[in-house]
Formats: sequence, C-alpha cells, structure tokens
Amino acid sequence: MSGLAASLGITLDEAAGPERELVDALEHGLQLVEQALDRDVALTDPIAHSMTRYLKDAGGKRTRPMLVMLAAQLGDGVTDDVVAAAEVVEITHLASLYHDDVMDRATLRRGVPAAQEVWGNSVAILAGDLLFARAGAVGARLGPEFAAIHANTFERMCLGQLHETLGPQGADPVEHYIQVLADKTGSLIASAAELGALMGNADPACRQPLRDFGERIGVAFQLVDDVLDLSSSPETGKVAGTDLRTGVMTLPLLRLRAAAASDADAAALLADIDRKGDDFPDAVARLREHPATLDTLAEAERWRDGAHEALTALPAGPVRDALDAFAASLVTRTR
Repeated sequence: MSGLAASLGITLDEAAGPERELVDALEHGLQLVEQALDRDVALTDPIAHSMTRYLKDAGGKRTRPMLVMLAAQLGDGVTDDVVAAAEVVEITHLASLYHDDVMDRATLRRGVPAAQEVWGNSVAILAGDLLFARAGAVGARLGPEFAAIHANTFERMCLGQLHETLGPQGADPVEHYIQVLADKTGSLIASAAELGALMGNADPACRQPLRDFGERIGVAFQLVDDVLDLSSSPETGKVAGTDLRTGVMTLPLLRLRAAAASDADAAALLADIDRKGDDFPDAVARLREHPATLDTLAEAERWRDGAHEALTALPAGPVRDALDAFAASLVTRTR
C-alpha cells in the first residue's frame, strides 16, 4: 500500500480520513481487478491459456486500472461495473503489447522474452487477438455507451500503429510522432479515465476533463519512455538504446535528425547511431546527454502541465489531488 500511496502523493502516516479511505478503496479495487484478470484471462485450451496469461503473469504496474478506479472515486467509487471496466482496459492493454512487440521486433517485455521470441510471430498475434476478444466479452455486459467508447479507443490504437508503420508521409515528423503517441498510448489512458467516471456514475461534466487529462499524461508517459530507453534497466533486463537499435522512432532521435541538418556534431552523432557499430553504446550515452533529449523531457513536462490544466475543471479535493500526483509520478519515474 505504501507504494500506491506514494504514487498518489499521500503519506499514510499523515493522511487524513478521506485520503486514507481513498488509498484503502483503490488497494481493494486493485485486488479485485487482479482476481478478475486471473479468472477471465483463463482459457480452456491449455496452449491458448499459457499464451494469453504470459504477459499478465510477467507483472506490470496496472496503471490503467488504477486510473479507472481513481476516476470512479468522483462518483460511486469501486463497484462491480468499475472493476469490470478496469479489467477490460487492462486486457486491451495486454493484447496490444503482444501485437506491438511483433511489429517492433522487441525481444524483451516486462523482464521476460517477448511472446514471439517464445512462440513465434503468428502465435503471438493470435494471443493478442484472443485477449481482444476476451476484453469484448467482459465489456459486453457494461452497456452500449461503454462498448462505443471502447471500440473507438481500439480504432485509434490501430490507426496509431498504422500511422507509425507508414511514417509521416510528408507531414511534419514531430507532429506526426506526437499524434501517433496520442492514438497508440494516450487514447487508452484517456478512455480509462473516462470509463471510470462513466461506470462510477460521476457527474457527466467530469468526463471530458478526465479524457483530456488521460490523453495528455499518456503522451507525456511515452515521451518519458523515449528518454528511459537511453538507459539500461537492471530490473527488466532492457539494454540502453533497445528501441533505437530495432528501428523504433523516438522523439530524441527525431530532434537529433532535425539538429543534424545544421549542426556538424549532431550529424556525427546521428551517423554513429545509424551505423549501429561497436561504438553504438557510446553513441546512445551521448544522445542521453544531448539537447535533443533535454528537449524531449521538456516536451513531456508540457504535456504533463496540460494534464494538470485539464484537472482544474474537476471538483477540488483528495481525488483531484491524487490524479495530479499520479500524473506527476508517471512523468518523473526512473524506470
């Protein structure tokens, strides 16, 4: 519980009644979501069962379910429907990871070999499809409005992946990249916040600010990930520069490419990164300290500030404060 409280900016030893009640409710809700995932990710086919549980059992912070339940505190709190909504959001996220890792040719996910490294691309894609189907089955009982929001989110996630695959196609590369992040990552976090309000019966006026908040912290979250890729993670086994080596575009690299047009040092660093030779680790370390990376962090802060601004439309109190602290914890994380 102390880790959860810290992510919400709450010190339990000093917490007043409402703050402690908030943490207790979220902790209980997360336990219910985990139990529901254990039940609903299970499949009768033993091979499919092992595939679909693979990344779920590898861990994860359950960031999106947390946001569903936190938004629901503006209404009725953690109810059965709120838990189901949080579960659907997490299953959708898990399913997308299987597909993303195939398309990005990732070798590691959550400290274990990516699913396609174990079973191959086709099986990993099918595992993701099975999870998307299961998310739909769980969400079917939550009503047409829930289904419409979830379907629209899935469409945006697919479009984001498509546009990432096709590239800018003449558009400004940075604007294109930010839109990809908003669609691929931000849309699901935005729907997590909105669905928490919807299923928690919060004031409808809260839904758009929560959606704006979620999308903005989703973009900020991914921009911070771009920077974290430039450092190794002993916890997950990820090596610095993994995304760069596999050709995944990141904002530090886009900023460096732009700088290379007029800066000889930036051009030399870009050449070292593109060559991916023996000096690649040194090139990654140099990019980590380059203004292109500092600009990326500044961009993440701007999106986090936008998320803070969206929250001003919500009622003042422990929930709004916790949402703000939650956003800050995503942007300032070190892994």
